[in-house]
Amino acid sequence: MSDFKKYRKKFKPNRVEAYLRKSLKEAGVKVVYAALLLFFAYRRSDTPKWAKNIIIGALGYLLAPIDTIPDLTPFLGFTDDFGVMLFGLVTIACYINEEVRTLAVTQLRKWIHDFDERILLEVDAAL
Repeated sequence: MSDFKKYRKKFKPNRVEAYLRKSLKEAGVKVVYAALLLFFAYRRSDTPKWAKNIIIGALGYLLAPIDTIPDLTPFLGFTDDFGVMLFGLVTIACYINEEVRTLAVTQLRKWIHDFDERILLEVDAAL
């Protein structure tokens, strides 16, 4: 848990959307969908503080300018970010309800009009 705390200062809700839009092509649909699930779960009023702290850590890691594998590295750059977000998603899975999924998919469709929905099912299957 202490590893997540160091990324807390990187997490700012208004930065999440801007970062995801900018990084969409490099990160890919799977990473952006996972981040959107975390983001919308964070915004739920009934998500407890401990779960929000995990979300803050996972999204803060994504937003951190320096991480284990640089995000500029094609194909590999977001694997560590996705791993951290997947850990966060699995940990708080009970707060990822149908409303959160719908909000995430709706936002994703605003940014990308045509994507393979099977990619989203891969993320959902992990939960």
